[in-house]
Amino acid sequence: MSAPSSEFDARARTWDDDASKRQRADAVAAAIVRRVPLVGRRVLEYGAGTGLLGLALQPLAAEVTLADVSREMLAVADEKIASRGVQNVRTVLLDLTSAPPPEQRFDLVCTLMTLHHVPDTDAILRAFHDVLSGGGTVCIADLDREDGSFHGPGFSGHAGFDREELRGRLERSGFADVRFETVHEERKDTASGPRVFPVFLVTAIRT
Repeated sequence: MSAPSSEFDARARTWDDDASKRQRADAVAAAIVRRVPLVGRRVLEYGAGTGLLGLALQPLAAEVTLADVSREMLAVADEKIASRGVQNVRTVLLDLTSAPPPEQRFDLVCTLMTLHHVPDTDAILRAFHDVLSGGGTVCIADLDREDGSFHGPGFSGHAGFDREELRGRLERSGFADVRFETVHEERKDTASGPRVFPVFLVTAIRT
């Protein structure tokens, strides 16, 4: 990923203090619930951080695995899991850009604002395909193409995504029935003043 895990480690303890992150996760979770059957399904949230999205999906899923490259983010997630007494959520330290996929297969893979941090988009989409069972669903929430203002100078990841370009990448990676919708708007102060950044949810089926 373009941002080192140490950067996210340093931000882990205060990550959930930002109300906009909680609101974004809730909006994406609600959209996933509307679009994808979750009851009885095994869910992997990749780039889960403190588990805001995965834990919002937990009540409906059979089991949820929260995967991230940041040990401190996962430590916070573990504390939340313990405090809530949930039995069907676990965490795993996992970087699909450098390690082989786990042996377990999932019915749904979801990510929230993670894809733009991964340099090789095609490789991570293929990794998502590999960890899904046949007919499984990928749910990716991220930014529409923007001018780089969201992160500002020094960010080496992607400045959002063109929807049609991402559709093509998903289809070439073995996905079908690709569907986009805008599910959230991120309001953020930038160097040029306040901006609104649309957040899409794309769902696709593993063929």
